Amino acid sequence: MGQVFRATDTKLKRQVAIKILPPSLTADHERLARSQREAEVLASLNHPNIAAIYGLEEGGGVSALVMELVEGDDLSQRIARGAIPPSGAKTPPTSDHPVFAEST
Repeated sequence: MGQVFRATDTKLKRQVAIKILPPSLTADHERLARSQREAEVLASLNHPNIAAIYGLEEGGGVSALVMELVEGDDLSQRIARGAIPPSGAKTPPTSDHPVFAEST
């Protein structure tokens, strides 16, 4: 999965998240190509529940995904708090939700 770090984009003066891709992924050209395609798809999406992708960078033998920094607990902290009660869970949109509306 990779390690994620908080960083500062010095050109645009904003906080970002940088996910360092593991060497096992970057050494496998097929897996790296798949990650590139996934990053391209994610970068094309605009949704409040999906972190924005700002770039896929390579240098010094390291590949990293630069993305929107989303504040909050990391997964291990969330798991440690236990199950989300039904009242706190989000329900998936139904077929009449605007996200599913056909464009005219």
